[in-house]
Amino acid sequence: MNILLLGGGGREHALAWKLAQSPSLETLYAAPGNPGIAQHATLVDLDAADHRAVLDFCIRHSIGLVVIGPEAPLVDGLADNLRTMGVSVFGPNKKPAQLEGSKGFTKDLCRRANIPTAAYVRVTSKDGAVAALDDFALPVVIKADGLAAGKGVIIAETRDDALEALDTMFSGAFGAAGEEVVLEEFMTGEEASFFALTDGSAILPFGSAQDHKRVGDGDTGPNTGGMGAYSPARVLTPDLEAQVIERIVKPTVDTLAAEGIPYSGILYAGLMLTSEGPKLIEYNARFGDPECQVLMTRFDGDLVELLLAVAQGRLAEQGPVTLAERTALTVVMAANGYPGTPEKGGAITGLAAAEAQGAKVFHAGTADKDGTLVAHGGRVLNVTATGDSVQAAQAAAYAAVDAIDFPTGFCRRDIGWREIARETA
Repeated sequence: MNILLLGGGGREHALAWKLAQSPSLETLYAAPGNPGIAQHATLVDLDAADHRAVLDFCIRHSIGLVVIGPEAPLVDGLADNLRTMGVSVFGPNKKPAQLEGSKGFTKDLCRRANIPTAAYVRVTSKDGAVAALDDFALPVVIKADGLAAGKGVIIAETRDDALEALDTMFSGAFGAAGEEVVLEEFMTGEEASFFALTDGSAILPFGSAQDHKRVGDGDTGPNTGGMGAYSPARVLTPDLEAQVIERIVKPTVDTLAAEGIPYSGILYAGLMLTSEGPKLIEYNARFGDPECQVLMTRFDGDLVELLLAVAQGRLAEQGPVTLAERTALTVVMAANGYPGTPEKGGAITGLAAAEAQGAKVFHAGTADKDGTLVAHGGRVLNVTATGDSVQAAQAAAYAAVDAIDFPTGFCRRDIGWREIARETA
């Protein structure tokens, strides 16, 4: 089977790496890809925003499955157009993809389906938002409604912080994503992520992870797209996972199906583990980044077969997903300046030495410049390793990090710190 993978980040490199291991794969194409993905796929010059061009490519190259990595093409309705023309797609259609495309859409669904989540209000003007602030205790969570590359969430500790955040949102700092804003109750607890495949009816768990959003050690500094992750998240016990499926994931899938907009793809639930039980923070409509990297490292199965079963509505025929018991941990190496303006063009060497130690280095924001690998984005590399514990996986990952020469880059040095503290207590 010929497959087209859309995307060019670390998530897509992890998917390409695992897709390429399937015996049913004939040719894997990737657009736009990156130098790491090029090790597993034929890179093509194709713009995911040009739906006609994508469809024409699928027809000309007999594509049996399109795997859409990032969220923007999903929210833009690419999956709808491909499905209309008979092309199998892994990823939800435009309307159900609003689970990620609109924070307000998700909160309203939670209200309709009685899904546990934080109290909220949707506002469309700064004046309305300021008036609504009085309904919330501090700190308060302020979110741009639309897609903001993982950066449209501000936790305001004081009223002045909240007013400044609203100024930022409504001044256009997040573009169209900030035209509507969601104010939310601040929830207390530990965050974890849970993943489940669904074809709109059947639900198949696909593991858990914990991400590290803050740029600095000790969870300090501004939010990023993610500075590292590990899987499994042992704080999400089997009992809690059962609660998440029954109270959050299943009602979501059932409600969307009943409303005529069934969800097909991976459902990524960001959770807060509160004293009252798990509550939904938000949904993503695709594999997380860098969570996908640790999930694919643990996944022991045929990814092509699994994703095709989702795309074709045959997920109920699949057995349970097999994930290795070992912990996988990934460290994001970012370019100096991230999450602001990253420094591009810095040379990178030592990847072979890092992988010789047993790690896998996924390319997230790299480019080939005259035969030299250089930084070409904010998050540049995802250095991933496994171990019998989080502490062991962390040690292996940082040993690989230290083998890489990336003078214009940096990373956090404490990925996995919460679970290591529990392991060593």
